[in-house]
Amino acid sequence: MTTAQQAPDILSAEFAADPYASYRTMREQFPLIWHEGMQSYVISRYEDVEKAFKDPVFTSDNYDWQIEPVHGRTILQMSGREHSVRRALVAPAFRGKELQEKFLPVIERNAAELIDRFRDAGEADLVSQFATWFPINVIVDMLGLPREDHARFHTWYTSVIGFLGNLSQDPEVTAAGLRTRQELAAYMIPVIQERRANPGDDLLSTLCTAEIDDTSMSDEDIKSFVSLLLAAGGETTDKAIAGVFRNLLAHPEQQAAVRADRGLIPAAFAETLRFTPPVHMIMRQPSEDVVLSGGTVAAGKTVTCLIASANRDGERYAEPDRFNIFREDLNTDNAFSAAADHLAFALGRHFCVGALLAKSEIEVGVNQLLDALPELAPADGVIPDEQGLFTRGPGSLRVRFTPGAA
Repeated sequence: MTTAQQAPDILSAEFAADPYASYRTMREQFPLIWHEGMQSYVISRYEDVEKAFKDPVFTSDNYDWQIEPVHGRTILQMSGREHSVRRALVAPAFRGKELQEKFLPVIERNAAELIDRFRDAGEADLVSQFATWFPINVIVDMLGLPREDHARFHTWYTSVIGFLGNLSQDPEVTAAGLRTRQELAAYMIPVIQERRANPGDDLLSTLCTAEIDDTSMSDEDIKSFVSLLLAAGGETTDKAIAGVFRNLLAHPEQQAAVRADRGLIPAAFAETLRFTPPVHMIMRQPSEDVVLSGGTVAAGKTVTCLIASANRDGERYAEPDRFNIFREDLNTDNAFSAAADHLAFALGRHFCVGALLAKSEIEVGVNQLLDALPELAPADGVIPDEQGLFTRGPGSLRVRFTPGAA
């Protein structure tokens, strides 16, 4: 068994600056680490992370302390029939006819409105002016909430993400997250009650009226799901859009290919999820002792699964440190389903319920940005570094382009 003193420390400044080099060292030399500060085992190989997501011995009981304080009890903590029924209640809104007919126009409108603010400027920051706002605005509109509250939800989303990524346990970040839970509940519960009495044609009404086998969602269930949706749906899409453009700007020939053939956008998204995933780590907890590469993890211990490391495992992918939208060992057709062969959406029973919503947002956002921003290039010729630990992406992405495109 390796300790964090011997292996790369995922809480160190060196790790934050370049986690991918550390991931390689961990996969090759330290596939199972006990990190005393985090009170967690850390795993980094594809086969081990895949097992942690798919093997029933691994539970999500760790979410009881990790996310419940800020969200309340969510679908991520449930198992068995309780989980399957709750998932069946919410899933239809995020796929198929419901997604395409009801919510695709919402996605298209929000992308266009944000782009209109800078399409004639000749330069923009695709993070602060588009990516960080786009998914939150979409979620607020899908829920049928007032558009003037976009900024309020953006603030709540930022504090929730700060809480979830607070591995160093900064007390101010913790306090802000806990305040957000109270503020969001005070805002949402009356709206949920009103929507039950007067349902409309929106996602919140759908959640209020959905019923399966005489089971429906309580006010608290819906409020917790909205909180989870803001965090999971906002942060992943925010950083995914920025990541797609960062990677395409770094590989102009691939940007040109996508610009010429928009059917390649799903491949660019899938490869971004593999190469620079928005979420770098997810925790699990085994219900019994389990053998992984490097040793045995005892029942009840927390396991930190390094998604971003697993997605660069040379045992699974050829040239894993190369961004390549044409790679043959990543199945784009399955990349947004539970049969995905990357790990960015997790796998198994807790595979991301919003994966197809994210795909629709990326396709719309990338298409509209490419249409509006011809001759797109880094504003200063430099590709920015990624930032973050738990979630990771460019903090800024300044670009220049020829203004005035339709």
